[in-house]
Amino acid sequence: MAARALWITGGGSGMGRSIAMSAAAAGWAVALSGRRRDQLDGVVAEITASGGTAIALPLDVRDREAVVEAERRLLDELGRLDGLVLAAGLNAPRRRWADQEFAEFEQIVATNLVATTSVLDAALPDLRAAHGVAVVISSYAGWTFQPGAGVAYSASKTALASLVRTLNQQEAEHGVRACHLCPGDVATDFLTQRPAVPDAAARSVMLTPEDIARAVQFVLDAPAHVRVDELVVSPISQT
Repeated sequence: MAARALWITGGGSGMGRSIAMSAAAAGWAVALSGRRRDQLDGVVAEITASGGTAIALPLDVRDREAVVEAERRLLDELGRLDGLVLAAGLNAPRRRWADQEFAEFEQIVATNLVATTSVLDAALPDLRAAHGVAVVISSYAGWTFQPGAGVAYSASKTALASLVRTLNQQEAEHGVRACHLCPGDVATDFLTQRPAVPDAAARSVMLTPEDIARAVQFVLDAPAHVRVDELVVSPISQT
């Protein structure tokens, strides 16, 4: 029997990379998507060197045709799709109504909300067939209001809670389960998108990508009759 297959968007670095390494170590065949082929290939090389199975499916998640084609290629190469982790995200330093640029607002919403919906929609028939699981990486700001997160980021991440709830309500009869995963501060390169980039001391008390990977693995490993609807993971320093 072929290994269970997991598709990870935003899989070339940060949380996505750590999730891929964890899942591969647990026996999943992993497909990695992101815009930078070199990063994806690096993670694939790490996984295969450790005896795991991984493929790279480069794409911009905002490109609907590319998403559909990547899903087709995944099935051609791995033969099945059992799980989905949506870790691609975007923010910008200009976060207030007074200074935001509307073009950036559109790109943030397109990445965090529309593209997440697009990938879920493309994968859903195969998740139904596998009684599969989807983990939507949201944010602490998607769970409770965070003034510094930004207009576009807060709106798009908050919407993911409704996206997951509708998916669970409507697809439970097909055995599909989805989790709205809300991490607090995580020490990754995503922090460079903040108006004031945290220094090493601030990062030292944040979550690590590996912390999030363990949380995702918990959801992926849950029995088929168990659904983790929402999971909030934060460092004790989170305010």
